[in-house]
Amino acid sequence: MSTTTTIPAAPEVKSTPISLTPNAIAKVKEIMAQQNPLPTGLRVGVVGGGCSGFSYSMQFENNPGMMDKVFDMDGLKVYVDATSLMYLNGCRVDYLETLDGAGFKFDNPNVKSTCGCGSSFNV
Repeated sequence: MSTTTTIPAAPEVKSTPISLTPNAIAKVKEIMAQQNPLPTGLRVGVVGGGCSGFSYSMQFENNPGMMDKVFDMDGLKVYVDATSLMYLNGCRVDYLETLDGAGFKFDNPNVKSTCGCGSSFNV
């Protein structure tokens, strides 16, 4: 009689369509703590405009909208509306401090081109 050992499949880990690096999360939490009243989360989105057609937006929010997806990133709630989600799929947001300045950097694999000033993009 032979015995077959069944190895359970590893649970599927669903990745979020957008990610924030630990540096970005820490900076958002730091800025958020200075707000009064304290917001409940961060809205990340894409808005029309700029030289190339679209630009990124980040703002504090108190409640998600009806069509928002809510992601928990190390205790930070991130709200993304359904339309922006398709442009941000696979996007990684980092916070950088360099000699030239400091700010949030979006690394978006969906971008086909950017404008010369770097503040807008085209998909």
